Amino acid sequence: MFNKKVIEKPIDSHAHTLVSRSTEIVGDIHFSGELIIEGKVKGSIYAEDDSKALIRVAEGGCVDGEICVPTAIVNGLVQGDVRCANHIELASKAVVVGNVYYNLIEMVMGSEVNGNLMHLSSQLSDAQKLGLDRQGLNKQALSFETSSFDSSSVDNK
Repeated sequence: MFNKKVIEKPIDSHAHTLVSRSTEIVGDIHFSGELIIEGKVKGSIYAEDDSKALIRVAEGGCVDGEICVPTAIVNGLVQGDVRCANHIELASKAVVVGNVYYNLIEMVMGSEVNGNLMHLSSQLSDAQKLGLDRQGLNKQALSFETSSFDSSSVDNK
């Protein structure tokens, strides 16, 4: 009668997964949606780089392995490299023992990174951002070291 439009809310198609405090997972995790870690994960964690996936490592949560996701919020312990194509937030109780590769980063006072912070250019494709692996970085470092060595400067006496 009053011609009211019914606005349908989109169904949240993102799955939410919780690794509770009393849970330990051994092995790699591939996910979409939101992954909340309050327990322990021994293995790498991956999400599609073009997804809106989000990982939360809660206070007391622990990841022993690499994390490759578009967005991360860390307030626990991560022992391994973290690669975020979009955004990473390191909360006050966050401890990362490894390198952090990011496009945008927020660090709250009290958070720790025991490794390198490496900015990913926003001009790189998502696949290139997340495709930076340790072997590739090591090869780049090795080629830099060998190419910068000048054999003519060595005294051959």
